[in-house]
Amino acid sequence: MNTNDTEKHSTYRSPLESRYTSIEMRELFSDKKKFGTWRRLWTALAEAQQSLGLEISDEQIAQMRGHLDDIDYDGAAGYEKKFRHDVMAHIHTFGEVAPAAAGIIHLGATSQFVNCNTDIIQMREGLEILIAKTVNVIDALANFANEHRDLPTLGFTHFQPAQMTTVGKRATLWCMDFVRDLRDLEYRLDALEFRGVKGTTGTQASFLALFDGDHEKVKQLDKILADKMGFDKIAPVTGQTYSRKVDAAVAQTLAGIGASVHKFCNDIRLLAHRKEIEEPFAKSQVGSSAMAYKRNPMRCERATGIARFLMDVSVSPLHTAAEQWLERTLDDSSNKRLAIAESFLAADAILMIVANVAEGMVVYPAVIATNANAELPFMATENFIMAGVKSGGDRQELHESIRTHSMAAGEQVKLHGRPNDLIERVKNDPLFAKIDIDSLMDPATFIGRASEQTTEFIAEVVAPIRKKYAQLICKTPDLDI
Repeated sequence: MNTNDTEKHSTYRSPLESRYTSIEMRELFSDKKKFGTWRRLWTALAEAQQSLGLEISDEQIAQMRGHLDDIDYDGAAGYEKKFRHDVMAHIHTFGEVAPAAAGIIHLGATSQFVNCNTDIIQMREGLEILIAKTVNVIDALANFANEHRDLPTLGFTHFQPAQMTTVGKRATLWCMDFVRDLRDLEYRLDALEFRGVKGTTGTQASFLALFDGDHEKVKQLDKILADKMGFDKIAPVTGQTYSRKVDAAVAQTLAGIGASVHKFCNDIRLLAHRKEIEEPFAKSQVGSSAMAYKRNPMRCERATGIARFLMDVSVSPLHTAAEQWLERTLDDSSNKRLAIAESFLAADAILMIVANVAEGMVVYPAVIATNANAELPFMATENFIMAGVKSGGDRQELHESIRTHSMAAGEQVKLHGRPNDLIERVKNDPLFAKIDIDSLMDPATFIGRASEQTTEFIAEVVAPIRKKYAQLICKTPDLDI
């Protein structure tokens, strides 16, 4: 067996990394991305400082530019063991391959210059990834809603049969939750501010000293760095770090995705129990190791489990934001390494599951109709009463008759396990002799504007999203697990 393979299976790996998330999200929070971004920030800082008159040579910048990604991770680990400081370790490692620049790398900066700005860059790219996945979920659910917009089904309140809706209208409820998530993601992405160059306690004192007290050059340095890293917004004030409320706000947005996913997947699990709608089920998929006939909703079950984790972990950045003393304490660092990355990885995983399920959901109209017809007699009783009044009957007398018949029919169903015979009872009642009972029993007459609402929702809400993000919409590949 390969030594590396043996080592891989001999230590703990996060299931989010090894089992659930996309390659692009894993790469975003990789060491390569993190430390490569550090080197890009140090290089951009040197370039900006040179442009503002500091004595930094083209050779120094060229050496830095030539070694942005060839990182000696073992060498950095050795330095970190010696210094007990990861940023200093990577400064020395970078300096070894860019010796001419060793003396100016990190000039005037504090560790949070690379840490904070890298965090913001990763969150920006993470939000962009999640926007793309959310758009595809919205598109898939809208397609499903459109396909089934006219299919009557029982509505439920308190998980008890209620007024009829349609399968498509119900799907718009799921879809709208993800539209809200998309709006929140867009807002958070637009609101992200570059931390910039702020110094040890946020006063920019070190940079003011480098530029001999020239405040305008320090302000220009901040602006140049933000432009180089693709930001048009800069945090106006910071302590040593940007406010950890930024992390908390982003985490809460991702938790919102968790809630939407949990709601959708729980609904599919309930409908699967009723044999009305099922998630995709592969030809060779095993539902149970013991009960071979089972078709467990394992994808939705997996998503609800990860969604709970996401909603729970999102609280941690709130505590971190609240716990920052004065200009900064270090108890944020270890927590951030876990909470932010894991939140993004979890949100990524569950959005992929939902897109996959939404694109392949199986609907069973005959079962839906059978289930609806079993409850429809009770729902139709108000129509019977109104029709009876129109034909000359007394409303209160008709109501009492329907009440009596309903109780008796319910007793047949609940106590004796017999079919619902309410319709036969009403048909045989002289009070309703003038009414065409069968004409009042079409499920399509009980759905109100469900079909129209679905069509309008897709046209007014989904269509603009599809137009805006047309380049992001693609068929979701099947999940490996």
